[in-house]
Amino acid sequence: MTGKRRRSTCHLHPKQQISKPYHPHSLHLPKFKPHSLPKLNLATPKPKWTRHDHRTTTTTFIILRLTHFPSTTHSHLPLFVTLTHSQTLPISCPHHHPAQPHTLQDQALLTLLQALLTLLQQRKTEQAWLAYTHSPHLPNPTCLSRLVSQLSYQNTSTSLTRAQSIIHRLRRDRQLHRLDANSLGLLAVAAAKSGNTPYAASLIKSMLISGYLPHVKAWSAVVSRLSSSPDDGPAEALKLFAAVTKRIRRFTDQTLVANSLPDTAAFNAVLNACANLGLTEKFLQLFDEMPEYNCEPDVLTYNVMIKLCARADRKDLLVFVLERILAKGIPLCMTTLQSLVAAYVGFGDLDTAEKMVQAMREGRRDLCKMLREGRKFERPVRNESDVFNKLLPNSVNSSDCEPPLLPKVFLPDSRMYTTLMKGYMKTGRVTDTVRMLEAMRHQEDRESQPDHVSYTTVISAMVKVGAMDRAREVLAEMSRIGVTANQITYNILLKGHCQQLQIDKAKELIRDMIDDAGIEPDVVSYNTLIDGCILVDDSAGALAYFNEMRERGIAPTKISYTTLMKAFALSGQPKLANKVFDEMLNDPRVKVDMVAWNMLVEGYCRLGLIDQAKQIVEQMRKNGFYPNVATYGSLANGIAIARKPGEALLLWNEVKERCGGVKEEHTSDSSSARPVLKPDEGLLDTLADICVRAAFFKKALEIVACMEEHGIPPNKTKYTKIYVEMHSRMFTSKHASRARQDRRRERKKAAEAFKFWLGLPNSYYGSEWRLQPADGDEYASDSESA
Repeated sequence: MTGKRRRSTCHLHPKQQISKPYHPHSLHLPKFKPHSLPKLNLATPKPKWTRHDHRTTTTTFIILRLTHFPSTTHSHLPLFVTLTHSQTLPISCPHHHPAQPHTLQDQALLTLLQALLTLLQQRKTEQAWLAYTHSPHLPNPTCLSRLVSQLSYQNTSTSLTRAQSIIHRLRRDRQLHRLDANSLGLLAVAAAKSGNTPYAASLIKSMLISGYLPHVKAWSAVVSRLSSSPDDGPAEALKLFAAVTKRIRRFTDQTLVANSLPDTAAFNAVLNACANLGLTEKFLQLFDEMPEYNCEPDVLTYNVMIKLCARADRKDLLVFVLERILAKGIPLCMTTLQSLVAAYVGFGDLDTAEKMVQAMREGRRDLCKMLREGRKFERPVRNESDVFNKLLPNSVNSSDCEPPLLPKVFLPDSRMYTTLMKGYMKTGRVTDTVRMLEAMRHQEDRESQPDHVSYTTVISAMVKVGAMDRAREVLAEMSRIGVTANQITYNILLKGHCQQLQIDKAKELIRDMIDDAGIEPDVVSYNTLIDGCILVDDSAGALAYFNEMRERGIAPTKISYTTLMKAFALSGQPKLANKVFDEMLNDPRVKVDMVAWNMLVEGYCRLGLIDQAKQIVEQMRKNGFYPNVATYGSLANGIAIARKPGEALLLWNEVKERCGGVKEEHTSDSSSARPVLKPDEGLLDTLADICVRAAFFKKALEIVACMEEHGIPPNKTKYTKIYVEMHSRMFTSKHASRARQDRRRERKKAAEAFKFWLGLPNSYYGSEWRLQPADGDEYASDSESA
């Protein structure tokens, strides 16, 4: 008997939430209708579609592949249109005739597949995994999709590793099409939740390339994780959101892709990426796209807008975000008020944050009026862009309306008090931090009682001022009153001991952390210990902690690699630093950054190995990284150690060109433009020191002029001492030949000009000396005097 035919797509149905395991009969897939395909222009040759049926015991997959498309006028059409008809047909159904087994081997395979399907239906995932691993052949699409879905649903480290191994095998055999969109989406969400965001993003991208449209709950979860990730995470979130919406817009009938349409949560995720990057124009563009998908901003949307105002340095607009929420009738939550307090603390405006918290303690509802009054004393902001005028139209002519009242009284909670405590901590107000903790203890409201974050903030304040004994006393008090410390608490204490060069106490603390508190150290813990070993010149100890971290299964971060490189660079072992760098390059989870390249250059420059350092700089350029001030500073120090003043002239010429370079933050490898360079005191002082010692006085004056141009005061006392000790008897020989005297005449003028700048006796008053050489002659004689 044939089961009832169900409407179905390859997308997750809202009723089948991400948290539930995949079940093929619970999906609702739309029927295949020829007229649902995009209409073609009859004036152009019709494309040819090839039908491929992939039959299993329960499901038939119909994949239409575009095999021939002579016209480019329909490039907006999807390359793959994947539709599925779910049929609840028994194996013995007269309308469905699977191939009959002809051999005992076929019969055994069929029995194995049936057993695997039964285990999956009974939710016996462990036994199903063992059956899969012992099978010499790939199971059918139904079993594979079920297995990946159930492994993803378990969301453990072991289950995710197993699911990823299935994906790897299918990719290797080019059989990834055996999995449906549901299983891939579930795995992407599970990977994102476990912290493996790059893998989750790669899964969503693979689905898009293969013609699948993932469910909005799947792809928005990945966008959300990317938006909060470091490095290029927010930028990748914007790209992924654009890729999905671009694919969605290809369908004129969006009911076909209803489950993939972005919702308010998806927009909040991508708007958070814009806020983290400070992209106000992009934020407005995406905010205006929300009505296109029938999405309305919610309170979280405006919480993200508070972050955008903070990134754009628009403290004057914070109150209008709150008023906008109230005007639109959006239910106000405590998170919004917490975000406002955090924003004022971030601006360093602790007075306004304190007034806001105090007003809430008094039960006042006129917070908007109070915050508006605080704006009267602020400097007006001139902003030619109308981005915020469109986002917050109520901020225009705000004096024409009365500030609204809060719908009810909101009392401050522990998170709000702790945020204020962090503001005290950052400004060094340790006493106020402790007083706030004491005040929280005496609060009758349970929500206002201090938690582990509050105590950790106090510990951080103690560590910042070096009061490690008091910090340990706070930790002991937490244990006594039953407030559990976490990894962050112990990591802050570890950092404090390492900064105080108390490595033995740091080692003792991490043993207590593991044995007594039962808290496993994380990558931050080991990075702190590695850095502590560097401070006491213990590169062997740093390597030991790095290896111990990997033995515990903790993946190193880029900070782990660069910190270990620093240990070897500072201990005079650049080759070992280079090996760590090579391992970092081969780690797909880590992106090599400018800090790693500079640490490698520093390792060679500390030994005066300028040629090797210049080779590293050349490799850096080939990989799209331009040297920055830290790079040039290392090279200058290396040149001083190697005593190669000629190299200093070449370096100064490059620095001088970069100081007036093209103002671009990012340039591609193919671009000849270089980002502008702002030299610091260390770089210019080192170059000037080298030039003065080598009697390159003209170049020294150029560097001094550059220092004064950038507001850096030159150290005249040091340069005077160098000149008197090394060059006071220069040009005093009376036996030099006429030719030699002519060659050094220009150098003598430069020396007299430099003495004049130093304030030493000179003959510069009676001559006309110019910074630029006369007759277009470059000051080539500088290099001759080396």
